[in-house]
Amino acid sequence: MTQSAKEAVAIIKNLAPDFVPKVGMILGSGLGAISGQIENDIVISYSDLPNFSAHPIAGHASKLHLGILKGVPVACLEGRTHLYEGGLAIEVIKTLIRTLKLLGCETLLTTNAVGSLLADVPPGGLVLVSDQINFMFNNPLIGKNDDEFGPRFVSMDNAYDAQLRQDMLRVAQKIGIPLREGVYVACSGPTFETHAEIRAYKTLGADVVGMSTVPETIVARHCGLKVVSVSAVTNFAAGLSSEVLSHEGTLKGATLAIENLAKLFLTFLADMA
Repeated sequence: MTQSAKEAVAIIKNLAPDFVPKVGMILGSGLGAISGQIENDIVISYSDLPNFSAHPIAGHASKLHLGILKGVPVACLEGRTHLYEGGLAIEVIKTLIRTLKLLGCETLLTTNAVGSLLADVPPGGLVLVSDQINFMFNNPLIGKNDDEFGPRFVSMDNAYDAQLRQDMLRVAQKIGIPLREGVYVACSGPTFETHAEIRAYKTLGADVVGMSTVPETIVARHCGLKVVSVSAVTNFAAGLSSEVLSHEGTLKGATLAIENLAKLFLTFLADMA
């Protein structure tokens, strides 16, 4: 939503008039600890920004952080909105991403908590998203196009920027963190997937499954942001282990990945700086 993004930027610029972020970040479920590394941190509650508000979800702090992370000026969204929240969720997602664009961001760096469809990537593992499958049966660009941000029809070639992925893989190898590429399949939630759905997604070529990220990537590509995303595996997908899936389990699983994810992101940003 163009007007909401412009109004949000006006509020942010009033609080941080000379700050121009280079990288926008979105931290997924249970992965907000990275925001604690930001220097000269200016924190703004989503409730103070128009059309930023979302229904509170455990593991999402709903705060915007502005500051320096390993030498890079960042605008960090600690918490995101999901389609399963209903109502104006899609409009909120558009406002969040377009605000980052209007602030000056060139790159969108995202995290997400996922279930693994890969037998050799257990909870605690990291997967670099190479491409996506949209099984949300929705697209945030449906409706009147906002020409101020991008064209009516958007190519999703290189949705997850090839050069940034190479850089992330190089960093992971340098610091000794296992990282493999994989395809992210997005489902709307809030239910976890059935065993049959997971078997179908494996047949389609999916490697990890989650309930976010894809709408953000679509909006980001529409307005010209480069995207790189790393998934933190919190559990095996439904039917691939004896675990009964729950949000509590997702948050617990995220703690297994946060140390390596933080090292990876911080080193990546330091190299960018």
